[in-house]
Amino acid sequence: MNAMHYLRGFLGILTREALRFLQQRERFLAALVRPLIWLLVFAAGFRAALGIAIMAPYETYIPYEVYILPGLIGMIQLFNGMQSSLSMVYDREMGSMRTLLVSPLPRWYLLICKLAAGTFVSILQVYAFLGIVFLFGIETPLVGYVTILPALMLSGLMLGALGLLLSSVIRQLENFAGIMNFVIFPMFFLSSALYPLWKMRESSVLLYEICRFNPFTHTVEMIRFALYGDLNPWAVAITLGCFALFMGVAVIGYDPARGMMQRKGGV
Repeated sequence: MNAMHYLRGFLGILTREALRFLQQRERFLAALVRPLIWLLVFAAGFRAALGIAIMAPYETYIPYEVYILPGLIGMIQLFNGMQSSLSMVYDREMGSMRTLLVSPLPRWYLLICKLAAGTFVSILQVYAFLGIVFLFGIETPLVGYVTILPALMLSGLMLGALGLLLSSVIRQLENFAGIMNFVIFPMFFLSSALYPLWKMRESSVLLYEICRFNPFTHTVEMIRFALYGDLNPWAVAITLGCFALFMGVAVIGYDPARGMMQRKGGV
């Protein structure tokens, strides 16, 4: 095996994911409609009722719609990571994943390629969302459209790795779809996506602590700072650590000799 074989494997998986995404236009529309509803309906109504403006990373007050933008970006990547992993469960049920995982390439490399391809798709969705948001007059610093890219890559990998971890321990398609709701919505609502943590602490110290230990909170803060051309080292470190943890457990889970796949009869 040489570098060319690894490159061909990566390009093959990337092309397959891109074609699947292009053939599922409703997936693209759903990825945009969901955060747009939150942004244009919920956020606008909330700000109109309360006149709320929240402090940005540079201690300047911004409209509520701009504040929740990083959280909605994280929502897009969270849903995409889960949907990408849902396809892993589907492929396992249909038997097509057997062909992929018995290739000469290392299994951990194939999983990383699958994860990277899903992250690439999620980044396309995020930039499409940002373009639509810009047309509605919700603007962020222009430099943010560039500096957010590394944050999107890391957040997409972390959230996708979480989905891979879940897909490694859940065999049936319908079970995975149900588990998604128990993961996505608590992670989203118990974070700083919709409101600052200090607001949560005023309401409940317990909920504040839960939000503080939620990996999605730090992912959102990493994206929020990146939108302003800044870096939040603590958020980056936690997101990177969670990615390494989730990916490591997922690789073990997909190892037929050690992980959950052994108890399911392999793939």
